Amino acid sequence: MSEPYFPQLIFASPSGKTPRVMIAPPRYIQGDGVLDDLGRYLSLIKAKRSAVLISKRGLQADGIRILASMKAAGIESVIAIFNGECSKEEVALHKNTLQADSVDCLIAVGGGKCIDAGKSIAYKLGVPVAVVPTLASNDAPCSALSVMYGTGGEVTDVEFFPDNPALVVVDTGVVARASERYLVAGMGDAMATWYEARVCIDNPNAMSTIGGRPTLAACAIGEVCAKTLFEEGVAACASVQSKSVSESLEKVVEANTLLSGIGFESGGLAVAHSIAQSYALIPVVHDNYLHGEMVAMGTLAQVMMESTDEANRVAQFFAAVGLPIHLGQLSLDADNQDDIKLIVEASIGNAMVHNMPMPVTADLIRSSILGAHELGLSVTSEFGDQAYRRLQES
Repeated sequence: MSEPYFPQLIFASPSGKTPRVMIAPPRYIQGDGVLDDLGRYLSLIKAKRSAVLISKRGLQADGIRILASMKAAGIESVIAIFNGECSKEEVALHKNTLQADSVDCLIAVGGGKCIDAGKSIAYKLGVPVAVVPTLASNDAPCSALSVMYGTGGEVTDVEFFPDNPALVVVDTGVVARASERYLVAGMGDAMATWYEARVCIDNPNAMSTIGGRPTLAACAIGEVCAKTLFEEGVAACASVQSKSVSESLEKVVEANTLLSGIGFESGGLAVAHSIAQSYALIPVVHDNYLHGEMVAMGTLAQVMMESTDEANRVAQFFAAVGLPIHLGQLSLDADNQDDIKLIVEASIGNAMVHNMPMPVTADLIRSSILGAHELGLSVTSEFGDQAYRRLQES
């Protein structure tokens, strides 16, 4: 069994001279219909007998195409059914079963939790992992980490790995047929990439999730990520509404998955994700909203710390695609002091908030959350919330 890996011990220098570090998956393949060629892509990692981690529902849908492609390429397949939670128990169950099957590769097919579970299982088996996301709802597919959850759905741990997935294959035809809400949530997660990376590189004491300094490359990727979303986001939503693949959808899927994935891991995180993780501590939010929807609200609060004009631009874009922009759209009440206190205290207790280039206090976080809320109410009053209501009701 592979030992736990802590990249901070590798990259964070005891001398204080922290190096810039860039990490990324070696192969990223995206396009309409690429799922049918997965077997050929697996030749890049010389797979001969591969485990396929997939849900029962996914097996009946995308699994049929995946297994057919593997068979055509002469690759044996071993099915492992993912039960829905990326927990230590789930990982241990599959690790023990697959170890006896002598697989040389693991293919994780599905959403973020299945992908994260697959990365953890593959690391413990000592085999490469190929990731096949069926949604563009978050930036988990390209990263070298897994967020672990308890049986009640609470975050319990983050596991890090020395290698990113060996292969990431995204079929945009599959994404186009999924719920629009998932694509939009991915935009919420991805938009944070630029705003967090730019403050991290401006703060000489800020470090990325792996314990290194952000790179210019990651920041440039984050900037292109945000630019792509602003320019193509609304059109990409229209593509998913019509279940069709367009150039706008291709660009946004790449932004949500590859650009955001590399950007956050090598560029750094800050207030946006700190607040998002704090929102998830409130049951009504955790149970009813997606990660990217929480990150959108966290991003709006972070940008309020820096620039009201930029926050207004971000809020208008979020409203246009259907992301939440005020507390009521996360089923929260700005007058509920207990919830606000919990969010503020959890946020200030997260080391990522101190990646900001200015001192961050509890009062600053509180005023930014409430300021973002008031801005969101103003934008909603002016532009409406039709896109948000359509997605929440779908």
